[in-house]
Amino acid sequence: MSSLRARTAIVAAADTKVGAVPEMSATQLCVDAACRAIEAAGIGKEQVDGLLTCNAMAEPYMYHAEMIAEYLQIFPRYCMSIGAGGGTTFALVHHAATAIANGLCDTVLIATADAMRSGLSKERAFALMSSAGHPQFESPYGPSIPAFYALIAQAHMHAYGTTPEQLAAVAVNARDYASRNPAAQKREPITIDDVLASRMIADPLHVLDCSLVSDGGAAIILTSAERARDFPGEPVYLLGAGEGHSHEHISQARSLTTSAAVESGQRAYTMAGLGPRDIDVAELYDCFTPVLLIELEDLGFCDKGAAGEFVLAGELGPGGSLPTNTHGGLLAHCHPGNPGSMFSLTEAVRQLRGESCNQVAGAEVALAHAQGGIMSSHATLILGTEATR
Repeated sequence: MSSLRARTAIVAAADTKVGAVPEMSATQLCVDAACRAIEAAGIGKEQVDGLLTCNAMAEPYMYHAEMIAEYLQIFPRYCMSIGAGGGTTFALVHHAATAIANGLCDTVLIATADAMRSGLSKERAFALMSSAGHPQFESPYGPSIPAFYALIAQAHMHAYGTTPEQLAAVAVNARDYASRNPAAQKREPITIDDVLASRMIADPLHVLDCSLVSDGGAAIILTSAERARDFPGEPVYLLGAGEGHSHEHISQARSLTTSAAVESGQRAYTMAGLGPRDIDVAELYDCFTPVLLIELEDLGFCDKGAAGEFVLAGELGPGGSLPTNTHGGLLAHCHPGNPGSMFSLTEAVRQLRGESCNQVAGAEVALAHAQGGIMSSHATLILGTEATR
């Protein structure tokens, strides 16, 4: 489990414009992100010999990675598109690091983007939201994705006494960070009362408990630790990575309140030789407010059932014990579908380089976590500076 520790490093990270970007398609956003990352790395595109992507819902291709390579006119020896929902980004990093460590390639471009806001009609968006359920046991009863996450929220409230105010505090924290991030889609501060007064989507989730719908893309360049010093940017080392996969459909989940983040987190901690107390900043998947609570608990940052009070006490905010989603997260920065977690990764890189607009003083170790499906597929990354290798 220690074989990948500090053997690879992120040497460039870049975001596109986010929010409503009607002038660019999902493919154009992906290519834009890729070109920005290549430029930030100070290399020519011909030096990229590995390309990993995830498909776009707004503009899907049968062979997405090959299509992006064709568009960029690069000819990588390692080329693959992966689909694991919102956890795809970090699974891509895990795959890329493994490929580099085993000599399959040297310089990997990971680029993801989608145009969920401008590239989908309302009808198609609703159809996608309603297509995630099991065709026999879920879809016939009509639930959409928010309803599935509302089920998770209700289970957590029933088991641990979690309150709507505690859920709302997650959204308030995200907006607080986003209000100081000029790149964020939603920058207006909100209060707990604002969240509770917003339109009900699926009890107990209000519209402000739900992530944004966005266009946008982001990309990174990953290479070996030995080559990382040849690039202009400060390397950010991959110290640990882990995945956990528990189910596809929520009706088949073994638990609604404990997820495979337990396994993915433990695997990442073991590889890194670190634990929750060593994390300076966290970037966690917050597609809906209850998801963040479960991740905080399953990743060991607080006891089971204690995350609601942890958030309400301000522990995720500036000056708290675990600054979290310092760019604004999916609830406030942007959420272009499966690529949404890529912005957590680029923010983690900025934090460890001391370049974030919400910089955490002395940040040397960051944890980034994402999940796909309905709490189905989890991936955890632990990143560090030169001092933590």
